[in-house]
Amino acid sequence: MRRLLTAVSVLALLSGAPAAMAQTAPAAAQAQSEDARLNAFFERAFQERIALSPQAMTGLGLKTDYDKLDDASDAAAARALAMQERQLAEMKAQFDPDALNAQSRLSWRLFEYGVEQARLSNQWRDWGYQFAANGNPTTGLPVFMINQHRVASVSDAEAYVSRLRDAERAMGQVAETLRRRAAAGIVSPNFVFAPSIASTRNVISGAPFDDGADNPVWADFQRKVGALETDQATKDRLLTDGRAALTGEWRRGYEGVLTALAEVQQQANAMPDRDGGVWRLPQGEALYNARLQLSTTTDLTADQIHQIGLDEVERIHGEMRAIMAQVGFTGSLQEFFALLKTDPRFQYPNTPEGKEQYLADSRAFIAQVMAVAPQWFSGLPRAPLEVRAVEAWREATASIAFYNAPTPDGSRPGIYYVNLSDMTQVLKPQIEGISYHEGAPGHHFQIAYAQEMQGLPSFRRFGGYGAYAEGWGLYAERLGKEMGFYQDPYSDFGRLSTELWRAVRLVTDTGLHAKHWSREQAIDYFRQNSMLSERDMVKEVERYLTNPGQATSYKIGELKIMELRARARQALGDRFDIRDFHAVVLGAGSVPLDVLEDQVDAWIAAGGGATS
Repeated sequence: MRRLLTAVSVLALLSGAPAAMAQTAPAAAQAQSEDARLNAFFERAFQERIALSPQAMTGLGLKTDYDKLDDASDAAAARALAMQERQLAEMKAQFDPDALNAQSRLSWRLFEYGVEQARLSNQWRDWGYQFAANGNPTTGLPVFMINQHRVASVSDAEAYVSRLRDAERAMGQVAETLRRRAAAGIVSPNFVFAPSIASTRNVISGAPFDDGADNPVWADFQRKVGALETDQATKDRLLTDGRAALTGEWRRGYEGVLTALAEVQQQANAMPDRDGGVWRLPQGEALYNARLQLSTTTDLTADQIHQIGLDEVERIHGEMRAIMAQVGFTGSLQEFFALLKTDPRFQYPNTPEGKEQYLADSRAFIAQVMAVAPQWFSGLPRAPLEVRAVEAWREATASIAFYNAPTPDGSRPGIYYVNLSDMTQVLKPQIEGISYHEGAPGHHFQIAYAQEMQGLPSFRRFGGYGAYAEGWGLYAERLGKEMGFYQDPYSDFGRLSTELWRAVRLVTDTGLHAKHWSREQAIDYFRQNSMLSERDMVKEVERYLTNPGQATSYKIGELKIMELRARARQALGDRFDIRDFHAVVLGAGSVPLDVLEDQVDAWIAAGGGATS
């Protein structure tokens, strides 16, 4: 039976396999001991890092510090970076890389690279927008409580209440940072404030805050307490405590953030270029260059990325015109876009039934991938995958679609979320490709599988890089075509439209932040060159404005994977097996693109194939 090709076998080639194979028994034993010692160091380092984040531990299925929320202060960020720097220094002082096997040397390389990235990210920490177009800390906390804080005992419920109370401190830190950054001129674009204020207010709306329907957090707590196997008096006490925490500390914390948002909104209203890119901020150019490096794990410049985007847009337009000819459409590309965006054939009804059909279709697309996946992959994740609608109370600031990773212990599945806030803006031809990206064979096959690779250090199983993960997601959309899907030419056109969407991102993200494009210029470029709905075009551009550089990771990562696959196919000829290629790409977890290239090149040099 085929198994995923491990990084051990691939990277042995990088270090000279013949010499390693010729080790004497004592030397091999010594190396094994050193490798085991390094792996133990990595595990201690990982545990030390996650101990700083109660919420991260909860996300991993642990119940340590289950009654606490994260410390989001600058002092905590400084402590975290200092700890990573200390760990890096300890690794270099305690271990000799020449005494390690290839897998351990890769872990060494990735550990060092991770600290370098943390150092760069922390350098620009104060330039970040807390409130973005596609998410903010006030709505993130309820999602965390509902989806990740499990209640299997009375003490778990008491910890839930403690976390509700701790929200006053946590939200106080949010408000404090918001004001401090605003005083330094780091203010979110103006369009962020109205939806952020509305979604934050939603968190403290409904019962027990007013006479409305149960607030989602209150409903969640009642449901979890109701399912406990304990006496009614204990349940009543827990519910009383939960209600008091929500109407007390929880509400005060959120009201404090609302006050700060209103203050900073006035400052945003008075700012020139208030909806512009980060070029308008102090040291904006240097900030954007750093964000591109963090997002792509490359040294590509903004100009290079912009040109790559323009070239990709032109190529994809050509493939789209071929499909237009196939279906007999004689108008322009823009007219075909308009047809697909307005013809009722390509829309779901904006009704509960229409939303349920969207979910059913997404589940069917994932099911057909699962049926043939063994022909394309030599190992699959064990964790189940679910499709869910984004909760109504956070639709306004949630992305179009996204993936949440499962817990390692299996208590929470992988979740592919879809935003169904306005079905008139959902385009049926795009749903297939998005399902492959966010679900299978996209993020679920990569992220859930990485978590299950027990041979890797924990920091590699649970860490990652956007260019790799999002590049894989976009690659998965194209892979669906090779797997025999997109049988409907309109759905195939939809696949191209989502690839085009990511190519347009390269142009618009760099346009906004490096070429001083206005928000309206970027939206107009989308309108002329993509098939996104009007709502989604606006949401996308606003996302790029508030999360600079991140959107470039998708296409840059996908192009690298396709480049490496073409290189391997040409070099290996008949020996090329797509399952083995995917094994190499997925077999070491999420890695920077240069590391991925090294692995594939080493596999090619070894003649391809799988290992036992």
